[in-house]
Amino acid sequence: MKSTFISRDKNKAKFSMEFSGEEFDGAITDAYKVNKGKFTIDGFRKGKAPRKVIESHYGEGVFFEEAINQLFSKNYAKALEELELEVIDRPGADFSEIKKGEGFTITITVDVYPEFEVKDYKGVETEKIDEKVSEEDINNELDALRKRNARMVVVDRPAGEGDTVLMDYAGYVGEDQFEGGTAERYALKLGSNTFIPGFEEQLIGISAGEECEAKVMFPEEYHSEDLAGKEAIFKCKIHEIKQEELPELNDDFAVDVSEHDTLDALRKETEERLEKTLKTSSENQMKNAIIEKIYNANDIDIPNAMIEDEIDGMMSEFDRQLRYQGMTLEKYLEYTQKDPAALRTEFREEALKKVKTRMLVSKIAEQEKLEVTQEEIEQEIEMMADLYKVEIDKVKEMLGPQQVSFIEKDLKMKKAVDFVFENAKIK
Repeated sequence: MKSTFISRDKNKAKFSMEFSGEEFDGAITDAYKVNKGKFTIDGFRKGKAPRKVIESHYGEGVFFEEAINQLFSKNYAKALEELELEVIDRPGADFSEIKKGEGFTITITVDVYPEFEVKDYKGVETEKIDEKVSEEDINNELDALRKRNARMVVVDRPAGEGDTVLMDYAGYVGEDQFEGGTAERYALKLGSNTFIPGFEEQLIGISAGEECEAKVMFPEEYHSEDLAGKEAIFKCKIHEIKQEELPELNDDFAVDVSEHDTLDALRKETEERLEKTLKTSSENQMKNAIIEKIYNANDIDIPNAMIEDEIDGMMSEFDRQLRYQGMTLEKYLEYTQKDPAALRTEFREEALKKVKTRMLVSKIAEQEKLEVTQEEIEQEIEMMADLYKVEIDKVKEMLGPQQVSFIEKDLKMKKAVDFVFENAKIK
């Protein structure tokens, strides 16, 4: 096979793959061996008819298509590598005249990765974000720690906002009790808004041992069509009322929840941790501002296929999120009265920004010749293993070579973002 570059017009490349008569005949022979079992010829057992006999019955071109497909699939990637073309879509192909015993040429037109240079990515000016950790921030963090270590105590008084009630309930629409609307000794925190709107408020003021009825209206877009938009009554019995009791903020608390012996030491450790988090957050905001300026300073002719691929990914991710919430993409489109094309249009601008940003950052890494070491890849895999509590060898086995390649690209892009940040003018 001989590959020849023909031309490039923006993001469209044209090249040819030329095959000799010998290569074509060899591919026909291979196609015959693979497909001869599909033919039934009088006088021969199935799969035993010679090639010439099959060709005389069905025409000499009976194996041409299979032979051409074999030659193309075996040589396409090789041609791309030889011509140093990075394609981003399926190719279109034109064929020269195909004759038995003669060579032929496939002329291919395909979308390729854009050629461009990133400009104005060094010395980008941005405002310094220098926020400080306040006493209020520290106190809020310690209060959150107290809440995580709170205990629930039974109280002898009517239920109030923030209390947790232990109750039985049964839901009715009219005289009929509906499926899924019944529970015993169910713990519900009042004010959590986990129940139907208006339900929790009607339990405030009820004491343990009392019964009550809560009248609610199911939302029009409720996931159960049998209940959507209908009025219901929940008959409830309260068994117990508990309130959250926070531990005192003192040295004993510090000993219980940390490795520190005093509250002062716990406060200091909390302050340092918040400062580290705030510094990372501030740096990320500045990095985003820098990348945004580089984004606006550079124009790229992005092939539509890349944008459509990104939208495909966004649609799939949106579908996964909906399913996690108990809904499907089809139901969402039905409720919002949209069609898939309209939703894709909504995603298009964000998809364009994601694709362009990745291209710019990746190109900066290339222009600056940034590299990722095997040690850095190993460290990233080790972090993944630690995060998911899985052995490193198991993670490597799950990832495979392609995913490891993605990790390398991701690390290289992080280095590119760090590079532009380190070379920025921070005012």
